[in-house]
Amino acid sequence: MNTKAFQKIYTHIENVTKATCTVHADGVANDEMATVAGRPAQVVKIVGDRVTLQIFPGTQGIATNAEVVFLGRPPMLKVSDELKGRFFNAYGDPIDGGPEIEGKEVEIGGPSVNPVRRKQPSELIATGIAGIDLNNTLVTGQKIPFFADPDQPYNVVMADVALRAKADLIILGGMGMSNDDYLYYKTLFDNAGALDRITAFVNTTDNPPVERLLVPDMCLTTAEHFAVEQKMKVLVLLTDMTLFADALSIVSNRMDQIPSKDSMPGSLYSDLARIYEKAVQFPDGGSITIIAVTTLSGGDITHAIPDNTGYITEGQLYLRRDTDVAKVIIDPFRSLSRLKQLVIGKKTRKDHPQVMNTAIRLFADAAGAKTKLENGFDLTEYDKRALQFAKEYSRELLAIDINIEIDTMLDTAWKFFGKYFTQDEVGIKKELMDQYWNESAKAS
Repeated sequence: MNTKAFQKIYTHIENVTKATCTVHADGVANDEMATVAGRPAQVVKIVGDRVTLQIFPGTQGIATNAEVVFLGRPPMLKVSDELKGRFFNAYGDPIDGGPEIEGKEVEIGGPSVNPVRRKQPSELIATGIAGIDLNNTLVTGQKIPFFADPDQPYNVVMADVALRAKADLIILGGMGMSNDDYLYYKTLFDNAGALDRITAFVNTTDNPPVERLLVPDMCLTTAEHFAVEQKMKVLVLLTDMTLFADALSIVSNRMDQIPSKDSMPGSLYSDLARIYEKAVQFPDGGSITIIAVTTLSGGDITHAIPDNTGYITEGQLYLRRDTDVAKVIIDPFRSLSRLKQLVIGKKTRKDHPQVMNTAIRLFADAAGAKTKLENGFDLTEYDKRALQFAKEYSRELLAIDINIEIDTMLDTAWKFFGKYFTQDEVGIKKELMDQYWNESAKAS
């Protein structure tokens, strides 16, 4: 061992795998950053004086006598207003051709917010997407994932949410993102004139997979700075958490840890919870809301990644292609926002809860009619009307490309009620019926 400028340097490496290496070292801390042959690395395991490091770019070509330099600190990020409108890699280095960031250095990956500093979420966060705002309304401080098959346009939906959401700052974390998707986000934000309220940390498919483990912490450290210091309403978009979990499994498998379900590490639940639990509504106004993407393999909801995610988050949003209208919709049957009752009818119009429930009931009637049709049974006149309603409801309200205000969503639903059903079939409270039914008849 040599010591130079307060840094410990070791030159005897043992047990090199594709993602990790081990050295004998003293005075080293968990999560401490290091360099191995000049490559960034991080301490992931300490047993006695045996220290295992995950090497972010991989270990190919590293010799057993390569220099290992411990930096005496965990991963850090410089935070300031200069972060706004910028794109960075997983280490927080600019990738947009702009200057280095000047600001206060803070440690990433700190603990979740103390529960006594949390406030019950009560502020609506509108996305402009009817399938979310009407049926699965989101609240500031919430954590919720999109569940989607890999071939569905979840990045398009996330980009739309970023542009439409009523938030002060959007932070995008891209993990295993294709270059096409990265350029799509960057060009879309630039063309929309929205770059000044967006910060992005991106790991593309050209970058080593293990580097993406840093991305969520970079995003959430930035979010905490703006939510705490500037009382901002911050929305964090993380895509794709399945690829993040895959990177976790790469490291744990190389460390000879016994894998749990679906080859995932036994720590998967706590690794995901550590990220999602950063969602918070602060009493003095700032908030961090997390919307993530979890891609499903063959639609398998029982896989360890979506299964664990479901226990941690407050609902989920399902993307599904509706073949009847040839559009991708937010599936009303499998989607759920567990916190929506905190805002619907309170921060939104008083008819919102009943309109939402009625529309879902009528949509379910249409699903039943479709099953009858497929099985060769005759349809009633009501069944036929329900099917027509479902097509319009799906095309004009559930589709992901619908961008309207919540009041317009409600008015549209009332218009469809009046077009296809009688007041008795709709079954909404008389006082609301008296107020909105005639207006919907005029609108149609």
